[in-house]
Amino acid sequence: MAELLLLSGVIALFGLAFWLTTDSDDDNGGGGMMQPVLVPVRVQRHR
Repeated sequence: MAELLLLSGVIALFGLAFWLTTDSDDDNGGGGMMQPVLVPVRVQRHR
């Protein structure tokens, strides 16, 4: 029974490590957050 728990724990740790290294939000794969995108906004200068 202890071997089964140990094996499950090792598999879970490897799965978590794989998930954390491959799940990236940005385009360059650096693992950080996405950079904000600037969107042009129309501004009325004359009333």
